[in-house]
Amino acid sequence: MRARVTVITLAVADLERAVTFYRDGLGWATEGIIGTEFEYGAVCFFDLEGGGRLALWPRASLAHDSALPE
Repeated sequence: MRARVTVITLAVADLERAVTFYRDGLGWATEGIIGTEFEYGAVCFFDLEGGGRLALWPRASLAHDSALPE
């Protein structure tokens, strides 16, 4: 089996600002921010060429999920 990367996750300080950069600045398509109904659930996905995905998470959410300090 060949190893491959299918998801790249970035923790961002300001999710809305990061989405604006990737969507409006780079022209990448997204369905927008989802999961806002959950305390640490907000995330935004961008589909990449070759079947990969970029996931943007607020830094506080990723820190909470991984039990690491912000």
